[in-house]
Amino acid sequence: MAVMLGVYHGLLHWLEANMLSCPSKKYLHIDCPGCGLQRSFLFLLRGDLLSSFRMYPATIPLLGLLVFVGLHLKYQFRHGAVIIKYLYLGIAILITVFYIYKIVHHKITT
Repeated sequence: MAVMLGVYHGLLHWLEANMLSCPSKKYLHIDCPGCGLQRSFLFLLRGDLLSSFRMYPATIPLLGLLVFVGLHLKYQFRHGAVIIKYLYLGIAILITVFYIYKIVHHKITT
């Protein structure tokens, strides 16, 4: 068990050290609609749901969508494709609303 925990902490450390940089933030000095997703995912891996949600509210719904898509591909749910379309639309709206919120509250620049 201690070995597994060590591997888990090593993986978290590696993910933190190797996060991808955002080209928009790097060259234009403004956040893109996806900025915060990686850090939110790391908070989620640490078990900090509130910080994950505050960093990027769409992380948990996106992961839920990925799980549902995987299950739909395996079990072919009757209305799975329609559910996926609505989940995708809802997540796109959530991302857009959060991005507009960041713009309005001047939390968009580095």
